[in-house]
Amino acid sequence: MMEPTLVITAACLVGICVVAFALLRGWQNWLEYKRQELDRGPRKAARAEIEGGAQAGAARIELADMKERIKKLEAIAAGVEL
Repeated sequence: MMEPTLVITAACLVGICVVAFALLRGWQNWLEYKRQELDRGPRKAARAEIEGGAQAGAARIELADMKERIKKLEAIAAGVEL
């Protein structure tokens, strides 16, 4: 007759192997997804440069606006009136 400890140990080992296999498959699928994303190239990434899907020109305008706001906030923090 098999001892209960041996049965529990074997079941745990099988369970760990199943979980490890599932994690490995998930990791391989994620790597394949990232590989496909890289193959598509920066064309797709450049289209949605900033949130809201703004184009490159709009992104530059928004970036300049943000820089201007930062300068104003720094001036307020330094106590300088604009």
